[in-house]
Amino acid sequence: MTASEAADAGHAGAIPGFPGGTAVSHLHVYDWPTPDGLAGGSPHLHTASTEGYVVVHGEGALETLSGAGYTRTPLAPGTLLWFTPGTVHRLVNGSGDLELLVVMQNAGLPEAGDAVLTYPPDVLADPDTYARVTAIPPWTEFPDAASAHAAMSAAARQRRDLAIEGYLRLRDRVQRDGPEALDELYAAAVGLVRDKAAGWHHHWERGPHRQAEATREHIADIAEGDGAHLRRSAVYTADSPAGPRRTGMCGMLKVWDLDGAHPVS
Repeated sequence: MTASEAADAGHAGAIPGFPGGTAVSHLHVYDWPTPDGLAGGSPHLHTASTEGYVVVHGEGALETLSGAGYTRTPLAPGTLLWFTPGTVHRLVNGSGDLELLVVMQNAGLPEAGDAVLTYPPDVLADPDTYARVTAIPPWTEFPDAASAHAAMSAAARQRRDLAIEGYLRLRDRVQRDGPEALDELYAAAVGLVRDKAAGWHHHWERGPHRQAEATREHIADIAEGDGAHLRRSAVYTADSPAGPRRTGMCGMLKVWDLDGAHPVS
């Protein structure tokens, strides 16, 4: 048995994940005005995952706070960029119709609590308060789509504005004192997510790690002149869950159920 056949036997019945163990979503960035007169999403960071954007429509900007300090990057159709864990990012919807394809590393891990919003320090210091102000009621709690959309949008806008409040203070500090001003936020972020981290390993193991191992094994087999894995080629698809777009941190999201992926017949 070749290395790749052994790997396949170990994952019998497993559906190959989306390339690189990533997830993809389609984002309509919020067009609600922000307290500083702009429009856009909730500033936040990811503690363990890199995120990428491809702009497909509209114009705007990405404001970031990172080890490089404060930067503002223009966004227009065709713009491609990505940022690593710890980068505070804020999407600004300049044209009112900004749309992105979002590629997220470690599919499933961000949804498991990888992200932390830039609330004021007193909120970040209290896990119960953080959870309360961050929660969005599920649309299934409402009698119809209109009432669900109104309530979920109101909750998303409130948490966005609170995150903007903390972000604007933090941005001023970074511009004045340099990237070291982020250390307090980083410590608070780790404190908020550390109890969840043990449960993140399976997202990495079944996603990017499994795919990297499969590639290593395929390369080894090819080097030996064995291309048996090519006979197991197939095409897969995944559906978008029923219901309205998700109320995300940066906008309204169309997602695909990668756990429910299936072969194209």
